[in-house]
Amino acid sequence: MLWGLGVGYVISGMYFGWNLGLEKGGTGGMAVATLCIILLYVCFTFSFTELACAIPKAGGAFDYAKKAFGDDLGFLTGMAQNIEFIFAPPAIAFAIGAYFNLFFPQFPVLAIAIFAYVGFTILNVIGIKAAATFELVITILAVGELLLFAGITMPSVRFANLQREAFLNGWQGVMAALPFAIWFFLGIEGVANVAEETVHPQRTIIKGFGSAILTLVVLCLLTFISAVGVAGWRQVVYKDDGTVSDSPLPLALGQVVGSGHLFYHLLVMVGLFGLIASFHGIILAAGRSSFEFGRVRFAPAFLGKIHPTFRTPSNALVANMLIGIVALLTGKTAEIITLSVFGALTLYILSMLSLLRLRKREPNLPRPFSVPFYPVLPVVALVISLVSFVAMAVFNWLLAVIYFLLIGVCYAFFKLFHRE
Repeated sequence: MLWGLGVGYVISGMYFGWNLGLEKGGTGGMAVATLCIILLYVCFTFSFTELACAIPKAGGAFDYAKKAFGDDLGFLTGMAQNIEFIFAPPAIAFAIGAYFNLFFPQFPVLAIAIFAYVGFTILNVIGIKAAATFELVITILAVGELLLFAGITMPSVRFANLQREAFLNGWQGVMAALPFAIWFFLGIEGVANVAEETVHPQRTIIKGFGSAILTLVVLCLLTFISAVGVAGWRQVVYKDDGTVSDSPLPLALGQVVGSGHLFYHLLVMVGLFGLIASFHGIILAAGRSSFEFGRVRFAPAFLGKIHPTFRTPSNALVANMLIGIVALLTGKTAEIITLSVFGALTLYILSMLSLLRLRKREPNLPRPFSVPFYPVLPVVALVISLVSFVAMAVFNWLLAVIYFLLIGVCYAFFKLFHRE
């Protein structure tokens, strides 16, 4: 189930979102950005696993930073985690609506997205075991569909298609593509947020994280090459009417088998499972993150209440849903993705600093798993995260201002109203 959660949190990034980076940097620019981000996530995952096994709590990165640096940096890390987990689902909900709308155009994309939000929030309120079992089943289906997609398209891949307009804007294009490369893997850290509900977390978390990141790296490379190599990057970015698409894999498959083929319809239908897996999984992780914030009174206390019957963080789940629906109504998929990535990178930076700090400050802290090649892996993850954050801020300065304002306002309320 932990493998299912780890892959499920992320797998929607294979189905949509990443293709938006191609118009920023071309195939080569996006490829360089993706390889850098693969290195980041491999180093980060092994480093984060040490923290998750040593401090298996629902707050994840929030609890690690709080233990390492105290309340202030703990709050900032927790807010970054909340922003990542709360703003990722609206972007995925748009894609769910777009995929569903391919088959049933009579249903508006926004209505489908809101319906999905309400339905999967209810499923998460009902219970963690039901939610995790559902996640495992749809994740297996989504992985199988990606492998089928690669199997159908790979024979049609041509190296010349990968070379066409490869470096669209040089190194600036590489930097601009970074947030969309991160979208390939965004959310895997959510495995840590179910540690309190995991049997023997000190032993099983490492298996879940390790198997998930290996699966995701393989799927990322297969999906990128097989989608872009069929007819070039423009065919998986733009629809026939010239608008940007939220469903790149059907566009690629349509070049091979046509939009009326059985495999095309199968991809669209099963592709929904990939989006649902991430949507549902990140809602699950977000609920635990917000719940922990409320439980320690870093946010309104009602968020830290458990449902009396289902024993789940129902208040946190419903509050996150309402914020997500408001974000949905803006209609800004790329901007929502970027805000979520800002939160993720902040989390990665502060988590790696927490790991380095705890190694010095608490050398005797029980560590069932220790990151190999310490301190190389956490330092590499830290450096790539910092460079990525700065690059994103340069190319998305207005969204960076909005992100810092959001963090700043929440921190001001925290300082005004938080009581020990």
